Amino acid sequence: MAKPFASSADTAAKEQTLEVLADGVYALTADGDPNIGAIEGEDFLVCFEALATPVAARKWLARLREHTDKPVRYLALSHYHAVRVLGAAAFDAQTILAHRATAELIDERGLQDWESEFARMPRLAEAADSVPGLTHPTLTFADRLSIDLGGDRGELVLAHHGRGHTEGDIVAWLPRHRILFAGDLVEARAALYTGDAFHRDWSTSTLDAIHGYRAEQLVGGRGAVSRGRAEVDAAIAQTRHFLQVMLDEVGAVQRRGGTLREAFDATHAALVDDYGHWPIFEHCLPFDVSRLWDELSGIERPIIWTAERDQEVWAQLQDA
Repeated sequence: MAKPFASSADTAAKEQTLEVLADGVYALTADGDPNIGAIEGEDFLVCFEALATPVAARKWLARLREHTDKPVRYLALSHYHAVRVLGAAAFDAQTILAHRATAELIDERGLQDWESEFARMPRLAEAADSVPGLTHPTLTFADRLSIDLGGDRGELVLAHHGRGHTEGDIVAWLPRHRILFAGDLVEARAALYTGDAFHRDWSTSTLDAIHGYRAEQLVGGRGAVSRGRAEVDAAIAQTRHFLQVMLDEVGAVQRRGGTLREAFDATHAALVDDYGHWPIFEHCLPFDVSRLWDELSGIERPIIWTAERDQEVWAQLQDA
């Protein structure tokens, strides 16, 4: 029997957990749904990620308001994907921060990504009609931006370490607490989406930079908070291994003159025992392999995903 398209059959609500990682540092995890965070400054908040719709974001903010009533001065977006950014209107942030490549990607392909992601993951698109339009950053940067949190709270560093999950991923680093919000550059026991990725850069130099923080706590894009160096290192290693297996399997099929379908089957077989039980594994893998096939074929930048292209790739790989 054909598998339901992407996450279209995933209708069950996920249990959300608000975790206090340190004084004034918060993360909301949700059993494999996108994670979101917040950091208190002396008299303001920095929020990291925006969820898919303003209605979904307001529910997160209501829980956050049980801990702090400080206004949101900054909303930092780790990358451009719709389920991460389209809830921005709920935050009423003075400044929306992102890497300059993220701003360019929103302009280039934000509308197509909005349609694509809401069709792939309809449960996350709660009250989709509440989205007022594309989210556009109001301040962008190239490499690093530091925010003074005031008082004795230290600083929050936003940084770009090269191409990975997208061209414009950023992380948020709290040196005082050694806490890293890594966005979708690291997943802790959740499958990787790599449909807009640069697999070779991500699996090497970009993850090397993430590991170099030597974080004591890490909030990935999905999955549980990693606590302690052993868990942090394991999450990074699992992310790297997932990417490396993909590179090995797709590359081997290409070198022997095989087909995209054969590359998908080989990659699925190589990953499913270790990762098949992780959230969104079956959803992501056709899009992951399709992008990697293109990348290894010399197509440098990801082809824009549309709702129509999504269905074509799904039918070619996951449905057959």
